[in-house]
Amino acid sequence: MKSVKFILAVAAIFVGFSASAQDWSDDKLFGKWGATAEEREANYKTYSFFKEDLNNKNYASATEQFQFLLANCPKADVNIYKYGSTLYKNRINRAKSVAEKRGMLDSLMIIYDLRIEYFGDQEDLSSVYDVKARDVLKYGQSNRALLRSSLKDAVDYAVKSNSVKIDIAAMYYKTLCEDYISDDSLTPDMILDEYERLAPYFEGVEDEKGLANKKIFEDSFANSGAANCDNLEELFKEKIAANPDDAELVKKAVSLMSRQGCTSDFYFEITEKHYAAEPSSEMALFLAKGFQDRKEFNKALKYLREALAVETDPAKKEPLYAQIAIIELSAGNLRAAADAARSLKSLNPSNGYSYFVLGQCYASSVCEDGLGGGSIYWAAYDEMSQAIDRLGSEPSIQAVARKLAGSYRAGFPSQETCFFKELQAGQGFTVPCGMASGKKTTVRYR
Repeated sequence: MKSVKFILAVAAIFVGFSASAQDWSDDKLFGKWGATAEEREANYKTYSFFKEDLNNKNYASATEQFQFLLANCPKADVNIYKYGSTLYKNRINRAKSVAEKRGMLDSLMIIYDLRIEYFGDQEDLSSVYDVKARDVLKYGQSNRALLRSSLKDAVDYAVKSNSVKIDIAAMYYKTLCEDYISDDSLTPDMILDEYERLAPYFEGVEDEKGLANKKIFEDSFANSGAANCDNLEELFKEKIAANPDDAELVKKAVSLMSRQGCTSDFYFEITEKHYAAEPSSEMALFLAKGFQDRKEFNKALKYLREALAVETDPAKKEPLYAQIAIIELSAGNLRAAADAARSLKSLNPSNGYSYFVLGQCYASSVCEDGLGGGSIYWAAYDEMSQAIDRLGSEPSIQAVARKLAGSYRAGFPSQETCFFKELQAGQGFTVPCGMASGKKTTVRYR
């Protein structure tokens, strides 16, 4: 310990000797440190002790020296502010209360503002604003106004110098979109304009962090509330008209508009355009669902059958067959619906949709069986019971299946009708006609 004290003492003597040997009247070397030789010497020595105290974590003394420098030679050296920001970040970390932390953060912001004021013409401002924004992200996220303004400054200066860092751009846009919900001063145009301004910086990113930031950016826009269908159409319609072959632009428009559940003619037009460029069973399903909701069944089936013709993965064929069966059923094409349902059952006997569709096809057909057509309801009930057992993951569809099964039971022949046909409850029976022709079932009374 004595040796350490001796070394520090020698160092202090050396610093003092070096300082005393300087010609403080030299304006070229020391003019920025004060008006007179005495002021320059005092200020420079304070600066040296400030750095030393900061390195030794003597923050109370360092704070006094820093404040002295700000009062007496604020334009002397940019490092005063660099070291000052380090000092106050350490003080924030050691703050014992929320109020003290806020006070230290306010001081840190003033340090950045003074640094920009006095040395803005000598520094890369985009870098300074970037560091300031990151400090606010770390220490002051609860101050929404400060957070948004700091991030905006960082982005604005980065755009000017073409040095945008997408993590800061993503956080700025996320903050802006979050505040849009509660801040009446923010308008949909601001959200859309900033999206348009920043979107190009996220194009072409491929690394994991870049893609994560791109997702933050896109999700913020989609969930902002400003990205409604009318606004999105206004944003993309003119752009796509000017660049109709820009596949990425079309893809982006489709992605954002699909999240909002858009159903305009423009939306379906660009979605079909995107499918033509990048056909997939997933996109075909998506288009089919949209055209089905619009009662454009032929278009819906067109896309599903196109996808089915080229799809080789059985797992991806299942939803295609299921959707075809549902759409054909909705259009009243019972034969085609039943064919698709049987193909689905053959592919995966556990898929409840095949039974769900077949039950409805059977019940909707006509059969002159001498039982008032009651035998088709036995077959329909059998299928719908199987559907109920297999649709547990889709409770809303399962509820419909239960209701339909109840209506089919109500259509069973009466005991009297079966008696005259010499049929007993529990006896096997083969449906003679209708869509369920040849289907083996069991005699039951209404």
